[in-house]
Amino acid sequence: MSRPQTEEQAVDSEGDSSLHRRDEEGTQSSHRMLGFSDALLSIIATVMILPVTHTEISPEQQFDKSIQKLLATRIAVYLMTFLIVTVAWAAHTRLFQVVGKIDDTLALLNLACMMTITLLPYTFSLMVTFPDVPLGIFLFCVCVIAIGSVQALIVGYAFHFPHLLNLQIQCSTYRAQSRRHILRLVLRGPALCFVAAVFSLFFFPLSYVLMVTVIFLPHISKATTWCKDKLMGHRESPAHNVEPFSIDLHAPLSKERVEAFSDGVYAIVATLLILDICEDNVPDPKDVQEKFSGSLVAALGAYGPQFLAYFGSFATVGLLWFAHHSLFLHVRKATQTMGLLNILSLAFVGGLPLAYQQTSAFARQPRDELERVRVSCAIIFFASIFQFAIWTAALLHQTETLQPAVRFGGQEHAFMFAKLALYPCASLLAFAATCLLSRFSTAIFHLMQIAVPFAFLLLRLLVRLTLAALQVLWNLRPEHPQPGQGEPEAQSQLLPAPC
Repeated sequence: MSRPQTEEQAVDSEGDSSLHRRDEEGTQSSHRMLGFSDALLSIIATVMILPVTHTEISPEQQFDKSIQKLLATRIAVYLMTFLIVTVAWAAHTRLFQVVGKIDDTLALLNLACMMTITLLPYTFSLMVTFPDVPLGIFLFCVCVIAIGSVQALIVGYAFHFPHLLNLQIQCSTYRAQSRRHILRLVLRGPALCFVAAVFSLFFFPLSYVLMVTVIFLPHISKATTWCKDKLMGHRESPAHNVEPFSIDLHAPLSKERVEAFSDGVYAIVATLLILDICEDNVPDPKDVQEKFSGSLVAALGAYGPQFLAYFGSFATVGLLWFAHHSLFLHVRKATQTMGLLNILSLAFVGGLPLAYQQTSAFARQPRDELERVRVSCAIIFFASIFQFAIWTAALLHQTETLQPAVRFGGQEHAFMFAKLALYPCASLLAFAATCLLSRFSTAIFHLMQIAVPFAFLLLRLLVRLTLAALQVLWNLRPEHPQPGQGEPEAQSQLLPAPC
């Protein structure tokens, strides 16, 4: 009796393995598709600034309060939509932590999701061009709902064919609970956008509030859970039985994915600058013949201020990327707070093409140069101060997040502090100087753009000289013997070592 049973089990096992092999046929790694998706999402997030940079301001118009209000409104809407795209990117990243492999159907579903995401800049253009018409925000919400629906289809399809799932979920006995948990997390943002779309039909200001809630929903959820645990005590719920691996929007993203997305944003911003040069600074052949007697060199010379603005803006983008690269070179692990601050920094980095547009307009509209300089300084300040905030947040948990060299008292601590503080201090100083010396605002701004790259080159030498001077002053301090003999030595150890 045992022999026939053994043979039957062998046949069943062989059938299962052949079925598994058939399932495995046609599957592939998702790495290249994720790289494509990350690149597309970073492009979509960055080109959101284009409707703002192309705000039409005629030479006869003054940069008065009405123009300032229009520009401020568009910048605020841009920041909101940029952050919503980054929320979609984070959800997409989490989703493909659950989906380990893809097949043709899953790849096509992902392409459908990406196609829907590419429509977001168009709906954003409608929002900023017709701010009093609710159709723009309604269509934007519809796109977000469609993105969430396609992501839910991806979840359903992957769980229907378990060989596509991450190995931990494949082997889990709580697969159904995991699927419900993931769908809840994927669909809660689109659910809020559905409510926002409904309110846009009769009271659209509330729609903006609901869309802002989508951005901070993971943080609100985490804060709510923390308060509930503090008030009621931590209790195990059935959801904790969902085994070990799940799509958790509260957990920080990997350092590598954050770096890849950030590099994409910086690269696209730098590219947008030269696109503006190609579009706006190529002379018309008729003008070359009539105004410059056929001399192309003379015609290009008329665009000198625009080229100066381009070089200054590109240097700003490049040096901000270099500071970001230097920071994450010493980061071991990115926390949730660091991820949020990085996204806020990238949102203002995406606004640097607007800063370029403002500075390139100095020659065309010199009477408005003071206001334009201040807008540019503000954008650069916020892009850089959030980088500094990332480092500050990392220092709060430095043993977990930072390499030993940049921790407090490490050899590179003072140098990293100076590198990240350079642009915030320079932009703030330029802004303050334009308040006192408004007649020289353009010269002050260009001086900042020229001085900061040279300061970067000399930064390590300047830090060494500063630390040496501090060490000399520390050694020259008057001695005051105290009962505790070891106290001065302990305090001297707080001074960072020279670079």
